Formats: sequence, C-alpha cells, structure tokens
Amino acid sequence: MTAALAGYIPSPTAGVLWLGPIPIRGYALCILAGICVAIWVCGRRLADRGARTEDALTVAWWAVPFGIVGGRIYNVITTPQPYFGKGGDPWDAFAIWHGGLGIWGAVALGALGAWIGCRRNNIAFLDFADAAAPGVVLAQAMGRWGNYFNNELYGRPTNVPWALKIYQWDEPAGHAVHNAAGQPVVQGLFQPTFLYASLWCLIVAIIVLAVDRHRMLGRGRSFALYVILYPVGRIVVELMRSDFANHILGLRVNVWVCMIVFLFGVTIFVLTGRRHPDGIREGLPQRETATVDATT
Repeated sequence: MTAALAGYIPSPTAGVLWLGPIPIRGYALCILAGICVAIWVCGRRLADRGARTEDALTVAWWAVPFGIVGGRIYNVITTPQPYFGKGGDPWDAFAIWHGGLGIWGAVALGALGAWIGCRRNNIAFLDFADAAAPGVVLAQAMGRWGNYFNNELYGRPTNVPWALKIYQWDEPAGHAVHNAAGQPVVQGLFQPTFLYASLWCLIVAIIVLAVDRHRMLGRGRSFALYVILYPVGRIVVELMRSDFANHILGLRVNVWVCMIVFLFGVTIFVLTGRRHPDGIREGLPQRETATVDATT
C-alpha cells in the first residue's frame, strides 16, 4: 500500500462542515450549485431565442422539486436493500443528504415538472427543453463532485497516478472511520469514476452548445442530442464502477437504462427532425447564426 500511495488524488476525510448545530454538506452544496448554473444557462439561452430570461426560474420552481423527488425514487427502486433489506431503515429513503439521487429519475420527473411549469405559464416546452439541456448536463457535472465529498461511486482498484484515495466511510456521520490512533482508515486506491462522469458531462454540454450554434437545430433536437450523448459515456463509467448495484442478465441496472435512454433519444431526434426541420423554431424569432453566443 505504501508504494501504491506514491501518486493519487486525495479525498476529503469529512463531507460535512458544521457551523454550530447547522451541517453544511458538500454533497448538497454541489447539487445546489449545479441547479443555480442550470437556471442561469437556461435563462441566457432563452434570451437568445427571444424569450424571457426569468422563464427559467419560473419553470425551475416546478422542475427542481420534481427532479429531486424523481432522483430519490429511482435510487430507492433500483437499490432498495439499504432501505428495505436486512438491517435497512425505511426512513433513510428520505435522507437525501446522504447521497443517492439517480439521474434517470431526476431527469424524467424533472422534465414532467418542467412541462407542468411550461403549461401553466404558456411557455413552449420543446423550446424550454432545448434551452435547458446544456445547463442540465453542466449541473450533472457539478453534482458528481458531491460523490467525491461522500467518498462514494468509485471504480475498481488501480495504481494509476490519478487513482482516487478512498476512506472507509461512516455515512450517517458524514466522515471517514478513524482507527484507535485517531487516523482515518484508508480503504484503498480506486478509479475516480466520479471524475470521469463529470468530465463526460462537460464534454456533452460543449458538444450540444457547438452543434446547436453551427447547425441551428430544430425544436427539441438539442435536448434529444443531450439524451443521446449522455448515456454513451455513462455506460463506460458504469462498467468501471465497483460499488454495489443490482444486476439484470449480468449487467448493472443502469447499463440497461442507458441503452433504453439512448434509443429514446434517437427516436426523439428523428421525430422532432421530421416535424421541426433544422433552423426552424416555431413561435420564436429567427436568429442569425453569427449572433449566437456559444458561451451560453
């Protein structure tokens, strides 16, 4: 182990900062920061499309709570053992600050919340989804760092220079387990799959922004492109992970979900392309390609 520790990425020994009796959790801060970035990016892109910037926040009041609930429901359904298995506590299903928000449930129910918000405020849902897509995947990139603060969702053991040092973790307390000498107990060095997932999300956001700028995708296609691209990298990350997961026919549940979501994204891309050709955004002012800000 001593030789293996010559090069590695350190992990925090505590994921909670206490301000008196108030816990400030790294996981929650990453999620909240991601939400803020997603709303800001969505607002900028709505403005580029001739819509109101404040519509992003208006719809977010619906999308965010739905997304959090959906993410937790997905996690509980696909990994019920910690809550309803032997030694599990059903009340922990509500303890989202411990981690465990499945992105598939978050996006699915978050999209439903966004649709409701759009309907109630007379906003075109496909236009909103296109504006939101890059911000959503950027929020995912930031949210993955919450897993870093919780010492969770790492890959297989490795000795590569960018290996992630992981501690044995006391999840309820939010910090590493300490030995009799008061030192945090090292579990080993592992592939930093949280980092790979975060970088892939960043790449997806850049691709969606670049393609949308240069090709002026029709309505619904920027969102569909995000739905297509994200599962591709996620499958690679899932196959690298070593944490507990339920399996179907020898593959992690999330791998099967990735394949289904990918096919769903392709279907959306094709159908929206037929209904809304490239460059046409019904109900919104047409724009010149050269005036689009790729940083939004």
